[in-house]
Amino acid sequence: MAKPTGFMEFDRSVWPARRPAERLGDWKELHGPAPVDFLRDQAARCMDCGVPFCHGGVTVANVSSGCPKKNYIPEWNDLLYRGLTRQAWRRLEATSPFPEFTGRVCPAPCEASCTCALKGDAVTIREIELYLAETAWEQGWVIPRPPKVRTGATVAVVGSGPAGLSAAFRLNRQGHQVTVYERSDAPGGLLMYGIPNMKLDKSVLARRIHYLEEEGIRFVTGADVGRSVEATELLYGHDSLVLACGASRPRDLGVPGRELSGVRYAVDFLTEATKRVLSGEVGKPLAGRRVLVIGGGDTGNDCVGTALRQGAADVVQYELLPEPPEKRPATAPWPRWPGIRKTDYGQEEAILLQGADPRKYCTSTLRFTGSEGRLTGADAVEVEWAREGGRMTPKTKAGSERHEDFDLAILAMGFTGAEDYLFEALRVTKDEGFTTTHPAIFLAGDMRRGQSLVVWAMAEGEQAAAEADRYLRGASKT
Repeated sequence: MAKPTGFMEFDRSVWPARRPAERLGDWKELHGPAPVDFLRDQAARCMDCGVPFCHGGVTVANVSSGCPKKNYIPEWNDLLYRGLTRQAWRRLEATSPFPEFTGRVCPAPCEASCTCALKGDAVTIREIELYLAETAWEQGWVIPRPPKVRTGATVAVVGSGPAGLSAAFRLNRQGHQVTVYERSDAPGGLLMYGIPNMKLDKSVLARRIHYLEEEGIRFVTGADVGRSVEATELLYGHDSLVLACGASRPRDLGVPGRELSGVRYAVDFLTEATKRVLSGEVGKPLAGRRVLVIGGGDTGNDCVGTALRQGAADVVQYELLPEPPEKRPATAPWPRWPGIRKTDYGQEEAILLQGADPRKYCTSTLRFTGSEGRLTGADAVEVEWAREGGRMTPKTKAGSERHEDFDLAILAMGFTGAEDYLFEALRVTKDEGFTTTHPAIFLAGDMRRGQSLVVWAMAEGEQAAAEADRYLRGASKT
């Protein structure tokens, strides 16, 4: 282990992000890798547990726990502590194809299941992962390794988000010729347009895409398979297909006034914002406007931070669920995800500018109001949660209805699953595991399991690649 007494000598410490007042003035990343001396002390806290839960990727009481990528976390913590940074990187890249992404955007389920978190504070695993990844790029350790021998088989991967990229990466390493089809104008899927630049700078994504191209993967953008690209022709032109299009059907809000101009899906809002950043035409398109964000998850927080950078005068965030507890509740025992309250970067920035937390818990939107077809506000009501028929349900709180004026409402309530048109065009349905009713077509990521984390999408992409490889050659090397 790194240091037998490390977890007793060093407290958990997280390298601070840039101050809200500073970062609100730009679209640069919130923070960069921490210094190595700082991280070596944090790595020293790793206990090298006899049964480490951090990299288990197991299911406990029907809830996933630990890293789905099954990273060798205690091993690279130990190596970094001993100053063996390159060896630590090799242990990380052995299981994780894109740690520069997860080191930035993953909520770190590994830390939630760290043994140190059982009675204290977890090891800062994600920060160490990001340091190793960025150091590897800076030192030139990330070298394209195209396969020396090709199998002659061709694979089409539909979708270039984290699941699609992971599937393409592993299948290419197996020697298959891989082409990735992306319906948008640039590869990356969720990584490109679903996550704002301040969380994942798009130069980081472009760097990895260029690397994958050097390894021999071909990317075709503007290719909407099932619409602009004939799906059956794609199937007949390849030996196998991996579908990794994500859970791209946003959850709607069926209330009166939904049709008003000014009520938008979060995915559309964030995509447009990223395109503005990349084009250099940032400006303040929301200057003086009052914005409502409906949804309290990570996407809702991203919308808050984006709206503030676009000049919004005020941002309010409605959350239907109750305010989470400050400490791990008894209903979410270790090593499960604790579900505790956190104030993320967008809320921090709103507190600075507005003097109060933008979140309003236990709030349900009743209707949108408007004038001449445009949104002017929303009516909302407070709810109380009560157990009914064995499950918790919201009940309207009498006398709590209120109206607030808004110029823009953003629906950030997640996704309901994959769109149907690709399944219909290929005449397939989901089967068991990563397979479909066609033996040469496989599923990965959110398209298979529903909306989930980037790290789960990556793990799924690699598992689907293993299934496709078995189909193509009879036994997987993955």
